[in-house]
Amino acid sequence: MHPEFWLTDDQRALRDLVRQVARERIEPLAAHVDETEAYPGDQLKVLAEQGVMGLWIPEAYGGTDLGVTGFCLAVEEIARACASTAVVFLVQFAAGYPLVVAGTEDQKRRYLPRLASGEITTAFSLSESGAGSDAASIATTALRAGDRYLLSGTKMWVTNGSHAGVLTVFATVDRGRGRRGITAFLVEPTFPGFAIGKLERKMGIRGSPTAAIHLTDCEVPIENRLGEEGDGFRLALGALERSRPAVAAQAAGIAQAALDAAVAYARERHQFGQPIASFQGVQFMLADMAMHVHASRLMVHHAAASIDRGAPTTALESSMAKCFASDSAMRVATDAVQIFGGYGYTREYPVERLMRDAKITQIYEGTNQVQRLVIARELGAGARG
Repeated sequence: MHPEFWLTDDQRALRDLVRQVARERIEPLAAHVDETEAYPGDQLKVLAEQGVMGLWIPEAYGGTDLGVTGFCLAVEEIARACASTAVVFLVQFAAGYPLVVAGTEDQKRRYLPRLASGEITTAFSLSESGAGSDAASIATTALRAGDRYLLSGTKMWVTNGSHAGVLTVFATVDRGRGRRGITAFLVEPTFPGFAIGKLERKMGIRGSPTAAIHLTDCEVPIENRLGEEGDGFRLALGALERSRPAVAAQAAGIAQAALDAAVAYARERHQFGQPIASFQGVQFMLADMAMHVHASRLMVHHAAASIDRGAPTTALESSMAKCFASDSAMRVATDAVQIFGGYGYTREYPVERLMRDAKITQIYEGTNQVQRLVIARELGAGARG
């Protein structure tokens, strides 16, 4: 029986295609992307040429609609090659989900075919300096002015914000309404009042641009509002719940790359007249690393499949997958550095980059402390039921 018998033939074919493309066209550039903080535009173009940029987009708008499971399979293989490319790729889904579920026909036809073809990319803009884990506290305002809204405020930590052709931006129409005032908008960087701010200099995923966005009475046509006023918080949570398995898949890909490197090095590195892979201490480390990688992958597939099957709620599965896989990635990457010894602490080998890249997966799309709160809340809800 195939070791991943739960995947369909189409899903396995997709995984194999992305794995080959990632190994041949993306992985050789990963160290350069990290070292120079270069935007992986050529890598994204390659993915677009293979039809991979539209995995989450309905066929009617130029996509292939292979579901969250298919998308996560692609994310893992890309992250295994280059985490920077993977995060730019995966944020397309987080930002695009609100458009798919709440967009008008006109909005979908204006943006989705261009996203599916790779002509443009997108970005998800929720966080602010005072509203990270507490997303309901966003202060960016949206003032209705005739046939448009005027958005004012500063958004932070916007992945791909400096390169996106359209951004899904969340603002409040009435701060007094709390989360019920939060509304989603499709904002183009050419709109008057839109400006790119500071680009962050990061520890890892250095080829993925993380920008501040300044909105000064930014003019957004009313036809670019997503859903109704007050729908934004629900759309944001829905996007995060569905994109967390993708972040978990990114973490699994990073962890798999670290495990691959550690196994290969342990076979080659000789001490005391034998490969260090022959020492039980190293063997146990590798065994633990392999178990964490495999368990992470299974949790990703379970959470993604639950979403694809239309489960009423998948917050528990998504948060568990994200939390476990990212904690595991950090552990596996750190152990890989240890197995490499002094060489692991240098840039001559990839494991130090993998360790830096792994760290962010414990932070974005909801910190792992927040994920544990979600998990505990879901368990409590189940107990009351």
